[in-house]
Amino acid sequence: MHSVELVDWTGRIIREDKKGVIPDQLPDILLRLNMDGRHWLYLSKNFEHPFRHLVGAAHQVRAVCKELGKNWVHGIQACEQLFSSG
Repeated sequence: MHSVELVDWTGRIIREDKKGVIPDQLPDILLRLNMDGRHWLYLSKNFEHPFRHLVGAAHQVRAVCKELGKNWVHGIQACEQLFSSG
């Protein structure tokens, strides 16, 4: 079990002393993030290495770059690899 899956699993446990709960009908967190578990482990250990400023799905990073008037962003290849649906 990856650490993010443990957080997701914990969030699904209903207890009286918790404010909220993750509903059972929601998919697992890695599915919702559209992320491979191996990529999550890599990012949890090396987050600062492949990125400098923007992080996320490549199409979203490109959209933000366009809004900011930037033609290039460090880490776009890592965004494509780590946050892709493939």
